[in-house]
Amino acid sequence: VKGEGSVVSVTIPGLPALFTMVAGGSKGGCCGGCFAGVGGKFAPDVAPSIGGGIQAASGGVAVSNEKVGTMQEAMKLQRPAEGTFLPSPPTLRRTDSPGWASPAPYGSVAMGTDIDCDFDLVMEELDQAAGSLGCQMDLDAPGRATAKTLMTQRSKYEAEQILGSPGTLPMPMSADEREAVIRSILPTATFQMLSKIPPQLLTKASDDAQALRRKMAHGATIVFVSAGLPGKRFTFERAAALGLKVVILEHPDSWSSSLVKEGIVAKFLPVDMSQGSEAVFAQAMALIGELGKDGLTGTADGIATFVELSVPLVSRLAERLGLPGHRPAAVDAARNKHSTRARLKEAGLPTPRNVLLKSVADLERGSREVGFPAVLKPASGAASLGVKKVENEQDMLETYNEIIEELSTLVVTSGALVKGTPNSGGVDASKIMDMSVLMEQYLDGCEVDIDVVMSGGEYQYAAVADNGPTMEPYFNETWAVCPSLLPKDTQRQLKELGIACVKALGFTSGVFHVECKMTSTGPQLIEVNARMGGGQVFECNLRAWGVDLVEETLFAALGIPSAPPVPKQPLSAVAYCYVNAPVSGRVDDLSQLEGLMKREGVVWAKPLVKPGTQVTGPEKGMPSWLCDLFVTRPTAREALDFLKSLEAENPVPVVV
Repeated sequence: VKGEGSVVSVTIPGLPALFTMVAGGSKGGCCGGCFAGVGGKFAPDVAPSIGGGIQAASGGVAVSNEKVGTMQEAMKLQRPAEGTFLPSPPTLRRTDSPGWASPAPYGSVAMGTDIDCDFDLVMEELDQAAGSLGCQMDLDAPGRATAKTLMTQRSKYEAEQILGSPGTLPMPMSADEREAVIRSILPTATFQMLSKIPPQLLTKASDDAQALRRKMAHGATIVFVSAGLPGKRFTFERAAALGLKVVILEHPDSWSSSLVKEGIVAKFLPVDMSQGSEAVFAQAMALIGELGKDGLTGTADGIATFVELSVPLVSRLAERLGLPGHRPAAVDAARNKHSTRARLKEAGLPTPRNVLLKSVADLERGSREVGFPAVLKPASGAASLGVKKVENEQDMLETYNEIIEELSTLVVTSGALVKGTPNSGGVDASKIMDMSVLMEQYLDGCEVDIDVVMSGGEYQYAAVADNGPTMEPYFNETWAVCPSLLPKDTQRQLKELGIACVKALGFTSGVFHVECKMTSTGPQLIEVNARMGGGQVFECNLRAWGVDLVEETLFAALGIPSAPPVPKQPLSAVAYCYVNAPVSGRVDDLSQLEGLMKREGVVWAKPLVKPGTQVTGPEKGMPSWLCDLFVTRPTAREALDFLKSLEAENPVPVVV
């Protein structure tokens, strides 16, 4: 903190001045405790010409600290110094869904998106994703990472986050360090507005409270770290529809740079994602520190991501900047499968038998303590990297050696992860990745997804969707249906476990995609993903329950409470699947998919391959995904039966 005359400038090492304080203003409000004795009006680092309650150090009227008392008064609050950019979201059409009577304690009618699934645009997305580092880093792409797919050239940042997360990112801060950061910066414009509103107005699960939460978000500057695949365009459109000023931090080759010209986002700031994680973090910090200076946006109110590999980075950026977000220690525990099991055991939650295999010498202990059948998975891997079922000791030895051999051939050269050769040079990738393999008890029974919204340390929403049997031994997904068809008591047990696991890992707010199984011995956790699920998850929750998980993610990133209104019965039932290749061969014709798109009840039928693509069937390895089908019907049973009938029509023929 530096002072000169009546002006005080507050900085964090490595960043430009975050704000100034002008002597003579109020000492009360949300900052009075942190800056008692300093006194003054707070002026964020923005252009003096920008209007609003808080103005630059050259003068102006301070934000009033008076609290509002009613919903009507709260809706009239104005955001200070938000910047001049006004987003231009595309027109979002909605389609009515049938309403259902229900004994639920609260209700609201929401609409599902009316998807315009143009066949040519879907094919264009496949082209856009090809060869782009920004898209390559999004593990929600159809198909999963395996040791062999890692032979594709990968950036150092990717290598660290896929195989050795958190890599060279900063260590989590101590409680004292976090406290020091929070006390050294000005509360965001969003928090200044929130401080004026009685909590009970913001935490109701009602339509008017949801409207107020949207009002609090409107005009905020939010940083999206990583744009991911073109299929995630809807996340930016939803943010624009909320009136958010979005800033994207992404590799220069990203498709998302075009969103600036379209008026959907305020800024695209290129970050070299081929660097190591430490360098990416430093560049991101510097870019975020410059926001607000040109008057186009305000300073950052929040940071978010919908890309798995960037969750550890976002948690550390938020912590270092004193913004809302997940604690890095919780994120790291969720992304490391062995740490997850340890946290669950400490909390007294059901935990499958497991052993961490650090060398071949540990295999005997694993077979003795875990037994067979079992599952092998890299401890820190993402996107089900290397996950495989083993039936006996010989199978375990072969699979373990296969995983280690493949990973051991990788090297980092010129900032990229590549398959090593005698002449490739580079640094042994094992020096930046955890080569440990987790051996875990095989969990029988049905798998479910539980999409959870947390706020204030408690869950506000938790929806269960059934998953079809996976294709073993690679655990390839088949179908899903929502709402769940399982008995109500089974759903309750799974939901309670999913929520308890999120809490046990140390999370208190945000959106989570939790995977569990109801085994012959009770519910068990598979994994917790500390972000909105990919693929069809957003559309599933919106159509079935009227809950917008993008909106809730953004609320959490801004520090706005979540309490989504939920109808007493599902608005409709949905079912969806990735169709697996039944045999190995070549895809020549996609015309049947175009016909499916025109059927009543088909929300989309998206190709995941192009004509001429060679695909893999189960007889040769992990099956390729051919297409993405999503349907809706009045009941879950009807939706699932309809989906299966479409899949039986073999919509993407494979020529052997």
